[in-house]
Parts: sequence; C-alpha cells; structure tokens
Amino acid sequence: MFTKVNRQESRQRKHERLRKKVVGTAARPRMAIYRSLKHFHVQIIDDVAGATLLGVSTQDPELKNKAGKTMANTAGAKAVGSLVAKRALDKKIENVVFDRGGYIYHGVVKALAESAREAGLKF
Repeated sequence: MFTKVNRQESRQRKHERLRKKVVGTAARPRMAIYRSLKHFHVQIIDDVAGATLLGVSTQDPELKNKAGKTMANTAGAKAVGSLVAKRALDKKIENVVFDRGGYIYHGVVKALAESAREAGLKF
C-alpha cells in the first residue's frame, strides 16, 4: 500500500538534521525562519545563552500596514528580510548563521535571505 507523505514531519526531520550542525553563538547568532501559509517569522537566537535576541514577523506593525490579507509571497519575504537586517544592525549584530528551518533554499526562503544580505547582514 502507498502511504501519504506528511510534509510537516518531513520538514521537521530535515530541520533536526540541520540543527546538528547549525548553532548560534553570541558572536554569530542563528537566524531561524518559519513560514506558514499566510506569514513569515524570523528570529535571531543565541543558542549558547538560550535567548532570542530579536524577532520579526509579517504581522509586525511596520509591515502590516503595507500588506493586504497575506504576505506569504516573495514581496513579503523581501520586506521581512530587509526589516530583520535593519533591526539586527541596530543591535550591532552583523554576522549570523542562516537556519532555513528544513525548508528548501528556493523561492520565498531564498528571497528572504537575499534581501537580508542586501540590507547588510553577513551569512
């Protein structure tokens, strides 16, 4: 018999494999992303201290006014990427480790990463 592939479980397994190698420190915190059907969430995390240094979402007041119903597209990803880079640079965070969250580095994930790089983050 055929069994249906559970995409969420598959992504979580990929993310667990990825997290074995990707660790955020105080010098290079981890930039973790999560995407849902309607929104993006990005956090910059220091894993050694166990603290979230900053978080940005498409539900952020700065971005919420720009969008309509959904921002889970490349335009929303670019907006979130540039905003997280701006806030990170304000907190003197220049270098990060990119945690793609088990998602394929393609499309909206790639757009978010490239816009963060263009805004000044290094990873």
